[in-house]
Amino acid sequence: MSTKEEQILVRISGQDRPGLTASIMSILAKYDAKVLDIGQADIHSTLTLGILIRMDEMHSGQVMKDLLFKATELGVNIGFSPITDEEYEQWVGQQGKHRYILTIIGRSLSARQIEAATKVIASQGLNIDSILRLTGRPSLLHPERNVRACIEFSLRGTPADRAAMQADLMRLASDMEFDFSFQRDDMFRRMRRLICFDMDSTLIQTECIDELAIRAGVGDEVKVITESAMRGEIDFKESFTRRVALLKGLDVSVMQDIADHLPVTEGVDRLMTVLKRCGYKIAILSGGFTFFGEQLQRRYGIDYMYANELEVDDNGKLTGRYVGEIVDGHRKAELLKLIAQVEKVNLAQTIAVGDGANDLPMISQAGLGIAFHAKPRVVATAKQSINTIGLDGVLYFLGFKDSYIDS
Repeated sequence: MSTKEEQILVRISGQDRPGLTASIMSILAKYDAKVLDIGQADIHSTLTLGILIRMDEMHSGQVMKDLLFKATELGVNIGFSPITDEEYEQWVGQQGKHRYILTIIGRSLSARQIEAATKVIASQGLNIDSILRLTGRPSLLHPERNVRACIEFSLRGTPADRAAMQADLMRLASDMEFDFSFQRDDMFRRMRRLICFDMDSTLIQTECIDELAIRAGVGDEVKVITESAMRGEIDFKESFTRRVALLKGLDVSVMQDIADHLPVTEGVDRLMTVLKRCGYKIAILSGGFTFFGEQLQRRYGIDYMYANELEVDDNGKLTGRYVGEIVDGHRKAELLKLIAQVEKVNLAQTIAVGDGANDLPMISQAGLGIAFHAKPRVVATAKQSINTIGLDGVLYFLGFKDSYIDS
């Protein structure tokens, strides 16, 4: 005669300590219980552990009794809930649903910000499976500079209206000063391999052409053209040609002085260290100039660098012309695809980060496109954006935890 089996959900909470899980499992092993599901969260040394077991009904009472005694010995709380076959099958049926990851980032995150984001999730019919803090615990007595907070939500279901959800999250992010990323949780998200950066106002906190223009005495004229181009109001090639022409006669030594004092964006050192350590291929795809891109390439060991080259005459002066093909938005998207082919990387495994309208083609083409402290048009178009913290915020969109990053 076959033994009838049943499911029991075991819930344990209390002060965490080494060996607690092993103690619980030794009792379950004694009665040959099958573990159908298990999950644990640990907050401020207080754990919540859930174990769904299946075992024969003859021993279930004794198992619960033994677990109750062990919980008393360990000083933790324990509870039991029977789970019917129908309830279990319904739960199994949920596993086939789509999975997504919502990441929210800010200098700090309040209950008000989290409430707003989770209300949007709930209104779309998505269920939160788990919540993970990616950033370390901040010190109250010794606060750090450039502090940041990041929480990752693992979601299950299909959004009722993904475009509306994206718009709602974008509005909240702007109004409440946090950043977000909503991604499909598939194998490509966990296997990104190529990341392409814009340079000016992304890797560095300046526009090199504006710096050159200031030295040439045409700063205001060039800045107006630059800003119009970045907003997408005029064609990049036209604006680039007009701006370069205004630099005619500038001594090339000025370029070296600017290159020696490039203001690197917050988080770049940390980001590059982790990306190189983890084997990412890194590219600069810039509408700026090779002279400055090469400086960053040498500093960080960047694998690919494409930008524009200024023509210099025999006297070491800029001619007001450029050499070769302009790296504009269309060219950036082409280069991203070309590098991906060379590296044998699926486009879904690529990342593109930029701030201007000429970055939109590569941001749209990449598997993960990120607008960084970007112009309004770019933020409105990109599905992910970072506006509140440094460039190392990209690591959280990739799922890295501080404990991995800083180890």
